[in-house]
Amino acid sequence: MKKRKAALILCAAAALSLAACGSQETGGQTSSSQTQTGGTVGTDGPDAAGGGSTPISGGRILIAYFSVPETDGVDTEASASRVSADGEVMGNNEYIARLIQQETGGELFAIETVQEYPGTHDDLLDFAYNEMLDDARPELASQIEDPGSYDTIFLGYPNWNSDLPMPLYTFLEEYDFSGKTIIPFTTHGGSGFSRTIQTIADMQPDAAVVEDGLSISRNDVADAQGDVTDWIAGLGLAAE
Repeated sequence: MKKRKAALILCAAAALSLAACGSQETGGQTSSSQTQTGGTVGTDGPDAAGGGSTPISGGRILIAYFSVPETDGVDTEASASRVSADGEVMGNNEYIARLIQQETGGELFAIETVQEYPGTHDDLLDFAYNEMLDDARPELASQIEDPGSYDTIFLGYPNWNSDLPMPLYTFLEEYDFSGKTIIPFTTHGGSGFSRTIQTIADMQPDAAVVEDGLSISRNDVADAQGDVTDWIAGLGLAAE
């Protein structure tokens, strides 16, 4: 009888340990700071989240991005969310968006909100976390002209709290990208995409959401040009 009780206790302990590991994997951050891609590349393979095989035809390209450059410190080395290029300081996702534009010839669109976000790191973290708890939908300050004219939408954002920033929820609820191809890219502090690609696919069920998004650690953004070039070439969307 004692042996049976001991075995039951050991089984229960093992189950709790596995549950804890699973929780850490889905809710925590990975330790990798390397550039990561989020799926299997291929223009005629299973490249769309929940959508099966969907070729990327290119067509007219829009590069929409949300970027909040922090203002902490006196130079870009002191901040984790901004980068300096050609004498200009910009947010990480804006920088990646511009690199994508160079490679594809697409049109840039900054997803901006009426409200201003805090510039300092800790205040921004608190603000973003409270927005998520409130399930907020920040009002957007500008709109895409003729969104139906685009065939492919690159969508860039930081990973906040292992989720999309709340302005991305506003954006994805305001526009219907049915029949379009959405290609995500993100900058992050260790969490990669988390579940954000699936969230985009859930919010845009009639769009082809490409799983082979580009995920770049904030520590690698300044040196990301080669990664962006290779990624765009792999998607078959490099400008001729």
